[in-house]
Amino acid sequence: MRKRLPIGISDFKKIIDENYAYVDKTDLIEELVETSAQVALIPRPRRFGKTLNLSMLRYFFEKSTEDTSYLFAKLKIWKNAACRSLQGQYPVIFLTFKDIKYSSWDHTFKHFRQILAEEFVRHKYLLDGDFLDESEKIFYKEIVQKEEDAVQCATSLRLLIQWMHRYHQQQVILLIDEYDAPVHAAYTGSYYDVLIEFLRNLLSGCLKDNSHLQLGVLTGILRIAKESIFSGLNNVITFTILDEAFSDKFGWLESEVGGLLKQCDLADQLPLISQWYDGYRIGSCKGLHNPWSVLNCIAKQGLLAPYWVNTSDNALVKHLIAQGPDDLKADVEELLKGGTVEKSIEEGLVFPQLKQNLNTLWSLLLYSGYLTLDATPSYGTPVRLKIPNLEVGELYKTMILEWFTNSIHEHNYRLLLSSLIQGDIDTFSQIFQEFMATSVSIFDVPEDASEKIYHAFVLGMLVGLKGSYEVKSNRESGFGRYDVMLLPKNPDHLGIVMEFKKVGRFENSDLETAVQSAFQQIEDKKYTAELSARGVKRILSLAFAFKGKQVLIKHKFNV
Repeated sequence: MRKRLPIGISDFKKIIDENYAYVDKTDLIEELVETSAQVALIPRPRRFGKTLNLSMLRYFFEKSTEDTSYLFAKLKIWKNAACRSLQGQYPVIFLTFKDIKYSSWDHTFKHFRQILAEEFVRHKYLLDGDFLDESEKIFYKEIVQKEEDAVQCATSLRLLIQWMHRYHQQQVILLIDEYDAPVHAAYTGSYYDVLIEFLRNLLSGCLKDNSHLQLGVLTGILRIAKESIFSGLNNVITFTILDEAFSDKFGWLESEVGGLLKQCDLADQLPLISQWYDGYRIGSCKGLHNPWSVLNCIAKQGLLAPYWVNTSDNALVKHLIAQGPDDLKADVEELLKGGTVEKSIEEGLVFPQLKQNLNTLWSLLLYSGYLTLDATPSYGTPVRLKIPNLEVGELYKTMILEWFTNSIHEHNYRLLLSSLIQGDIDTFSQIFQEFMATSVSIFDVPEDASEKIYHAFVLGMLVGLKGSYEVKSNRESGFGRYDVMLLPKNPDHLGIVMEFKKVGRFENSDLETAVQSAFQQIEDKKYTAELSARGVKRILSLAFAFKGKQVLIKHKFNV
């Protein structure tokens, strides 16, 4: 019988009890037990199963009045006798910060108090009898009633761990899901320093030199720099996507996706689904699929579409790239062509450095899942990055399209594209020049910009033609490499080849000379050969000459 898909369900017990489809990742338990880390920080891209894995750990380790061993009886971990003996043996604290995303510190602090109060209520048996003295009970009740101040709140988790150890006579396991979610919100909400100070006190208090703690596991997207949150914590070992440890425990392998598709009579869709949703690499483990996207695709009977959407996260990345320097935008253009870029990756991130340190931004793109590793990484050396799959590529294209439609009226943008493919170059040239002259916040083009930035600019503009044209860039045709070519999917439509030249601040040239040089290159190198070979009869040669935000466009039809 076909199992239901657990879309939006991250409670392990509910998935097993109600017979939802489940990809068995319980061998994460074995790897955690074997690691030497007292506190493991495991950052992974969003929607990669972090919350479900932590929920699974909770039900495995937690002492409970209810026997939960049956949840694991048919899963991989149950074959390991040593691990099986640990099931249900530890008091567990489970917290998730994934929904703490507010524009103000006041609302954020209220949510922290709410989360801690709920966990204190879950362990209210500690209030029974004389186990706690009167002052401890008063403090406990203040937390439950959400009457504590920020200092009390920051110390509450340490005290709860201490009291649980005293009660159970067993060290405590602490699980914190999406520990860094509030940091993202604090950065955009301008209360970053306040939030970082609170988190540092909250986490340091319960993790540093804590003899009451058996194991701590924190998940998130990023490894926030040690000096920001984990200052002085020598017992935290971070396992990022650059590490080999836990490399196959988050995200789905091709074999795991194939098994799900077979259950759902979609096995023949695996190659296409892999093109859209796999391509991620963690350590040396490659071909990892995004679980969220795969589940949604299966639910839509194999409909291939970009499901990996998070408006707030995308907004930050869009802003940072849009406001970035020329080299960044040129690198994005290279990535969109299917290429790679080589970058140094920061081990820990400090959000205020995102605008000053490009390595920090590349690290954010990698850890968040907007890019992935092209090869197994080596610490201390630059890594090659690429766009992992078609789905994420669509996000970049949508991002660029939004830049253009936000900078130029939607009607004018559509008119710009339609006039181009209809061969109305007078209209196209007028709108394009107006756009170049007024666009200062999207692609900020200085007078001495490299040719790459204009290339990226035009490619971004052409994203809106992807339905009817194949947009190619820097490919061999004739006797050289053209800059951009528009290959119509219908050979009866207009084919277009483009060549760019730029006039630098110190170059002994002008726009007219540069545009003639671009034309001459199209003809001498026979760039239209590929269009002719495809059976395209109507061909337009377009030459662009740029100087800062000035542009001169000339054209010629080959019929």
